[in-house]
Amino acid sequence: MTLGDVVEQLGDGTVLALAGLAIGLAFGAFAQQSRFCLRAATVEVSRGALGPKLAIWLVAFGAAVVATQGLIVAGLLDVSHARQLVARGSVSGALLGGAMFGAGMVLARGCASRLLVLSATGNLRALVTGLIVTLVAQASFRGALSPAREWFAQLWTIEGGAQRSLLGPFGGSALVGVAIGLAWLMPGLWLARRHGIGAWQWIAAAGVGLAVAGGWAVTFWISQASFEPVAVKSVSFTGPSADTLMALINMPSIPLGFDAGLIPGVFLGSLFAAVATRELELQGYEGGASMIRYIVGAVLMGFGSMLAGGCAVGAGVTGGAIFASTAWLALVAMWAGAGLTDLLVDRGLSGPAMQRDGLRPSS
Repeated sequence: MTLGDVVEQLGDGTVLALAGLAIGLAFGAFAQQSRFCLRAATVEVSRGALGPKLAIWLVAFGAAVVATQGLIVAGLLDVSHARQLVARGSVSGALLGGAMFGAGMVLARGCASRLLVLSATGNLRALVTGLIVTLVAQASFRGALSPAREWFAQLWTIEGGAQRSLLGPFGGSALVGVAIGLAWLMPGLWLARRHGIGAWQWIAAAGVGLAVAGGWAVTFWISQASFEPVAVKSVSFTGPSADTLMALINMPSIPLGFDAGLIPGVFLGSLFAAVATRELELQGYEGGASMIRYIVGAVLMGFGSMLAGGCAVGAGVTGGAIFASTAWLALVAMWAGAGLTDLLVDRGLSGPAMQRDGLRPSS
């Protein structure tokens, strides 16, 4: 039975949802086991260290780029019609939204994907913070905050097409993309070895990147087998989380699609991994000051992600893997915003002061 036969029997939506569920399960399990976290990596670098958290992020990002571009080289993937490349992009949105998201993830102690992964391990603080991110993202996309988002996004735009791809000057060569991906992956593996990171942890980090590449691949394959238009996409969190939450609130049933399977898949994948390794533990807020900090961070992430065109994974890794220029700009802005916020906020607090406010020093 071919994929076309499966799509014809089950329908586009069902097959996409099952694909999203499978990719989500893999992403959630690998992210939980590897401790993949952009916030942790940016804080580590901002404090002058090239340590294990950076190694994990580099391995995940490098694996996503190498695998995605490798699929393109092999003729198994075509991302030329992906939204991140064909639609008009916002440079101002990528820079401002990315910086806001970076600041927010430091305040909230995790990006959108990390909050979802932690929620499944019993972290109620991450669960509540993630819900606020989702609500603000929805308000920024379609609600009261959307006019402000649109105004900032229109300040500096670029047309879709070749100019939105960083590989354009190289003739769009995916081989160049593979080489650039290796330039990120190899230092990550070297750092992992230098800091004594166990094989399973860095393999799980690579699994995070492979899940992103897998998302691009399966949606493309389904689009080729379907008689209806199917968006070629991969892992992202704020937009899909907002759509899933609004569907739960407003509709008797959730419309089936890749995102409908992805979000519960990530949660379940992280939950299964936490149970298997006995890491399931209830955690909550500790003091009012910490709660205010997390709420402010969540608001910045919710608005920033919608302005930047995605979160640390959706824009930074998924968009970065196909070399969308605005995705790379957003990623750079996230690093800058996170580093500056860590400098101005957390490095000004002593250990006792952080404990008093219900915070833990970053390590």
